[in-house]
Amino acid sequence: MASAKTKSTIQDVAQLAGVSKMTVSRVLNNDAKVSDKTREKVQKAAASLNYLPNISARRLASSKSYFIGLLYENPSEGYVSQFLLSALKSCRQRGYHLVVDECQGSEQEKLQITRDLVEQTRVDGVILLPPFCNNLQVLALLDELKVPYVRVSPDANLEVSPFVCMDDYQAAFDMTNHLIDQGHQQIGFIVGHQNLGASRLRYQGFLDAMRSAQLAVPPSFIEQGQFSFKSGLQAAENMLKQDLRPTAIFASNDDMAAAVVSVANSLSLPVPEKLSVVGFDDTPLATTIWPHLTTIRQPITEMAEQAIDLLTSGQLTLPPSQRLSDLRHVIEFQLMQRDSVKHL
Repeated sequence: MASAKTKSTIQDVAQLAGVSKMTVSRVLNNDAKVSDKTREKVQKAAASLNYLPNISARRLASSKSYFIGLLYENPSEGYVSQFLLSALKSCRQRGYHLVVDECQGSEQEKLQITRDLVEQTRVDGVILLPPFCNNLQVLALLDELKVPYVRVSPDANLEVSPFVCMDDYQAAFDMTNHLIDQGHQQIGFIVGHQNLGASRLRYQGFLDAMRSAQLAVPPSFIEQGQFSFKSGLQAAENMLKQDLRPTAIFASNDDMAAAVVSVANSLSLPVPEKLSVVGFDDTPLATTIWPHLTTIRQPITEMAEQAIDLLTSGQLTLPPSQRLSDLRHVIEFQLMQRDSVKHL
């Protein structure tokens, strides 16, 4: 075994795993012909040795770059950060590097950023976060450049590409019912960014759950947010400084929910004694603030891992007619019950 001071080699990994160097290479290249048992042995050996493949050598030995691109324009910093960290870890485990770029500006600028990412780094595939994943011009450009891509939580044109997502509508429906089950009838809602399909789905899930329970939603109980903490502050102030106040507020993400808690405390409305608050995503912020947020655990880590797996496993090299039905993944969510909700 290589010493702690010596950089591990592929031969060290092969020796520890009891396989040939060729087998190690196949595992690192996600060769489907390798058995699960052998793959696990090699991965454990590589991890224990802190083995990092030589990207330059691998690029010379194949047509791959071992780079995966990630493009985003998502306003939710917590969501982007968690997805990015999970994607980085997943890439590292597979011997790939992640290249990240933010797409802001005009439509032409976004297209240029996309083209530059592909042509300058020769990425083997691209991950598109919402709402960028719904940009048809970007999708057409990637098709033209013949680069495989996976969309995360698209809300339109689902038939055109592989994607990973969760059921935002059902999650919001279930969370609203959870508040109703706790005795709340006057429930406010902070809508997410208007350009994101997830915002519309979450809002519709909330409305349908309230209607199913035959509960009214006054217009003053609905506020538009932008998925940012700042927008949550303004929305919470608008909702809580009026005479008729909700007993619970459902914010479309954790950043805005944390803002609601802050405003409530400043108005001497402690959470959850005087106001119940719930969020969405289960980012680290949900358990950083006090009280810890009841929230929907969006499977961000799992979606990142699935997207990386699709791009590195070779599945996307199949003709579209043979692949799409098997490459659309809806991943389960969880309702995380914590300290920010009080039973009335």
